Amino acid sequence: MPAPEDPRLPALTRAESAFVDSWLEAVDLLARANPARATHTYGALRAAQALVGRATALRDALTSMHERGETDVHTHTLARALRVLDGERRARRVTVPQNRDAGPT
Repeated sequence: MPAPEDPRLPALTRAESAFVDSWLEAVDLLARANPARATHTYGALRAAQALVGRATALRDALTSMHERGETDVHTHTLARALRVLDGERRARRVTVPQNRDAGPT
């Protein structure tokens, strides 16, 4: 029985690829600076400093899409790309973890 094939990344324009990549990089940096998860100020500081560059790259990707006439964000396709690139797990690291010590409210 052949091994299951990894899901394939959908076809994206160069600007859509830059959009997805920049967004994921920004999410990773936000996760490193997340006060509910960070363990050291220096690492969080470095992530916050790098976030400026990733936000600029994200803006530039969206600007490029807009200028090229890509007026619609194809959410289904881009969400599929995010899933293939492990975006769900990466984005969960930005959230505040549940307080496991507290009882139900």
